[in-house]
Amino acid sequence: MTIAATSPPARLAHPILLWIAQLRAWAFLVVLVAFFEIWARAAEGVSFLFNVYNIQSILVFATAPLLLALGQTFVIISSGIDLSLGFVMGLSSVIAAHASNYFTAELGLPPFVAMVAAILSGTAVAIFPGFVNGLLVSRLQIPPFIGTLGMYGVARGAAYLFAGGMTVAIDNDWYSAIGNGRVYGVPVLVIITGVACLVLHYMLSQTRFGQHTYALGASKPAANRAGIDIKRLTLQIYLLSAIMAGVAGAMYTGRFTAGAPQAGEPLLLDSIAAVVIGGASLFGGSGTIWGTIAGALVIAVIQYGLVFINVEPFWQFIAVGVVIIISVFVDQTQRRLMGGRQVE
Repeated sequence: MTIAATSPPARLAHPILLWIAQLRAWAFLVVLVAFFEIWARAAEGVSFLFNVYNIQSILVFATAPLLLALGQTFVIISSGIDLSLGFVMGLSSVIAAHASNYFTAELGLPPFVAMVAAILSGTAVAIFPGFVNGLLVSRLQIPPFIGTLGMYGVARGAAYLFAGGMTVAIDNDWYSAIGNGRVYGVPVLVIITGVACLVLHYMLSQTRFGQHTYALGASKPAANRAGIDIKRLTLQIYLLSAIMAGVAGAMYTGRFTAGAPQAGEPLLLDSIAAVVIGGASLFGGSGTIWGTIAGALVIAVIQYGLVFINVEPFWQFIAVGVVIIISVFVDQTQRRLMGGRQVE
């Protein structure tokens, strides 16, 4: 029998710490909502939580960064990072807008058909940057930070070129309904994002692809020895990440009835923050879709809540930054608590 250091061992030092690690994002979300509710009632005499409009606004506000964060979750769990997502989203938004106008005005297709074709076009164009990212990281062994940063510039330039340096307006009632319509009071965007969350949760938690993603992030050499095709898996992960950015871009066009090259620029860091706040480790090997959902809601509540209680919007950046620092500190503390020794 030998004693060997492991990183990390199979379980935390105490079951309570494991429970806290899994639920900390949701617990923080509850505390945050309670804080804004108390503040709003004390200062304004109104309710923050028990207000249908507020709830709908927060959920819609969270959809775009959450769609980006869903793909980013797989990348971060695999011990990578995707910095190109913001402008891949912008590129997809512009292509979806152009496609909607082309299929409607040039080809004379019915608005519904044109909308479907536009969404598919906007999503499909994201496959190329995702494929290139995957090749750079998996085949050429370029660090994810550098490879995806390069694609950030390429996608940014392409988005502005296709847009002609301006937003691309659309005129399609069906497409606008996707972005702004409601079904029994629930925004369509929230329904679409909810379906995406369920699908990706299943992929991550119930499929071999998800298991291999965790294995890759936990230990690349061990995953390789286990017979996992590391190169193929990495390519698939970055493809998935880009496709989710494509979906986010296509949805943005419907919500704002226009495609914008800078659509996802301010959302890139929010997507990373949502994953980290949700409990994923930047070192790879851990994270969940439910945690990412909680992280995205935390950011949305902070940003919407500060505006609701009449705090200058610039405080949003400070608040989100502080939350990110706290989340990383908690992750580091958790790793130290897990850093014991294990019997082989």
